[in-house]
Amino acid sequence: MIIGICGKSGSGKSTLSKAIIDKYPNQAIHVEIDKVGHYVLGLPQVQEQLVNTFGKNIIDNDKINRKRLGDIVFNSYQKMDKLTDITWKYMQIEIDNIVDNNKEKIIILDWLLLPKSKYLHMCDYKILIDIPYEVRLKRAMERDNITEEDFILREKATIEYQSDDFDYIIKSENIEKVRKMVNIL
Repeated sequence: MIIGICGKSGSGKSTLSKAIIDKYPNQAIHVEIDKVGHYVLGLPQVQEQLVNTFGKNIIDNDKINRKRLGDIVFNSYQKMDKLTDITWKYMQIEIDNIVDNNKEKIIILDWLLLPKSKYLHMCDYKILIDIPYEVRLKRAMERDNITEEDFILREKATIEYQSDDFDYIIKSENIEKVRKMVNIL
């Protein structure tokens, strides 16, 4: 089974994913697609393409500085598209390997941009967590130790969701209601 969990930054995707993992220990895996993206930034071929596209100033200690790269791409849809064009094929390879190697498990795909990928259509259950901006802002600032300006920049990279794409929509920031959702699965 594949469960897709979407929502904007600070919505509770990881919290819901953890609740599912807790209910099905050793039977479920949580794939944070953002972390797959962070992993591929370390691949030499990806780093080379990113430097050629965005400049050497994104490198710090022989690694991509995600903050510097984010400052560039979160301000421009065109630059974000360039980043995606470079990284996505490598991310798909990693995600496909995870899915192929865990067919006997519950696979939770957790990603803000899941609807823009082929993976949403592979999901047996599609869940959107849609909670208020102010709640998400507070959570993200505390969790990620970022400023409100950083959060606003992050919000620029989000998408608008189509409710018809999802089987379930969670509109509550109440963690107990989120946990009850797990009992449906």
